[in-house]
Order: sequence, then C-alpha cells, then structure tokens
Amino acid sequence: MQRIEGKTVAEAVLATLKQEIAAMGAQGCTPGLAVVLVGEDPASQVYVGSKVKACAELGMYSQKWAMPAETTQEELIDLIKQLNADDRIHGILVQSPPPAHIDEEAVVRAIDPRKDVDGFHPENVAKLVLEDETGFVPCTPLGCMELLKAAGICTQGAHAVVIGRSMIVGKPMANLLLSRKANATVTIAHSRTKDLPAVCRTADILIAAVGRPEMVTADYVKEGAVVIDVGINRIEDPTRPRGYRIVGDVDFESVAPKCKAITPVPGGVGPMTIAMLMSNTVKACKQLAAQ
Repeated sequence: MQRIEGKTVAEAVLATLKQEIAAMGAQGCTPGLAVVLVGEDPASQVYVGSKVKACAELGMYSQKWAMPAETTQEELIDLIKQLNADDRIHGILVQSPPPAHIDEEAVVRAIDPRKDVDGFHPENVAKLVLEDETGFVPCTPLGCMELLKAAGICTQGAHAVVIGRSMIVGKPMANLLLSRKANATVTIAHSRTKDLPAVCRTADILIAAVGRPEMVTADYVKEGAVVIDVGINRIEDPTRPRGYRIVGDVDFESVAPKCKAITPVPGGVGPMTIAMLMSNTVKACKQLAAQ
C-alpha cells in the first residue's frame, strides 16, 4: 500500500513556484493575491492566515482584508471592484463561507474571471468543461490530480467514482477526470445514489468528497483501488490535548489495507489546496502580463 503524502508533493510544487516567482520578480512582475475574510469564523481565520503566510514564503505580494461580520453585500462588492482594478493584484479569493446575509454566488460573479484563482466564476466553470486551459480550476480537485500524477497513478481508461457533487470539489473533479488528458470513465455518486457501497466498489480510483466523517469503510472499496480522501472533519476526542481530532471521509484504518494507494488525513489533499492556489495566482499573473 502506497501512502500518498500530500505535504511532500505540495512542498515540491511550492519549491518550483518559488523559483518561477523569483524569475518573474527579476523581470518586474510579482504575483499578487488578495484574500478577503468577512466575519470571525475561527476556521476561516486559520485558512486565511495560512494563505497569507504561503505568499510571504514564496516572495509573492499579498493583501489581507478582514471585514466585520456586519459588512453589507454592497460593501463587499465595492471592495472586489477595487481589487479587480488593482494592477498589483492578480488573484482574488473571498473566503468561504461568508455570513448568511451575503449572496456568495453574486460575490463570485463580481470577481474578474481573469483573477478568479478559486475557479468558481461561471466563465471558469465553462472553460473547465470546454478544456480551455486559460481558465482556472478549483484548487482542491486540481490538487487531487497532482497527487495522482505524483503517485504514478494511471487514469487512462480507469473507472473513477467521485462521491460528492459540489461545485467546489465533486463536479470539477469529475470534469478533470473526464478530460482528454486523464481519459477516465467517471461515475458521480451522492447521497441519493442507490447502494452506494456497491457503486464505490466498482472504482479503480475512488474520490471521497462527501463531508461525513469516516463514512467510507472497507465495504466501499475493492482490492487494489486508489483512494483520495478530500474530507476534513473535526470530531470530539477527549483523549486528545485539544479535545478533538481531524479525520477524513474515509475510515483510514479499515480501508488502507485494501488499497494500492491512499491519501491520509491530515497531510493528504489539504496541503495541495494552498499549493494549487499559489500556482493559480502565478498563472493569473503570467496571463494578465501577456495581455
């Protein structure tokens, strides 16, 4: 069983990006990322902090906008318009989820698609489906593809089952696997799928992105399958110093012995998400500079 270490793969991606960014800076073009946080959600604050830290370590320019929870839709859109017009900024990310009174879809649509490094703008969704590589792909599924590549997993002709149909992971993941580069046969499963374990057992590659702690047990996985666990769930554990532990959507202990390869949680897909965000920002900088 191969354990696919996302931290190691992410470090290699970031090392390559750091060299690219230094070369771009020498030519007078430094990639810039703006991260916008509305409200004081603790998890979101951690995510935003890690993104700003990654920018600093790579030598990128960054702006962090921490806005109060009572920020109005109009105030947030005004900030996005300001960032759209800022030549120092090549990528704009509004941390999800925003407070309930904010229309997240409207916020995404307000971002210049050329700076939409999260890959959620309808124009970038369309480019993914059309296999137009000038678009931006959501960071988590893009990271999953990088992990498969780094682990030497052949997707050509493989049957991939994606559990989950969100616009953040499930649907873009399916499109990436369906692309002419990957050439996988893809089944999208979800909460209404009949006999979900049986469907999952047909997978050569199983992507778990359902958001339910350790739902995928050994009964879901055939011998020799590759399992990519996208889930990050916090469950109470009084034996731990913090009173909780982080687990994925896959019951690692029961599933790993059956696998050809599997990602752990933490340390699997998670580190790749930030690495791909940095990669998308560098790509945006290059494309905007060429226009």
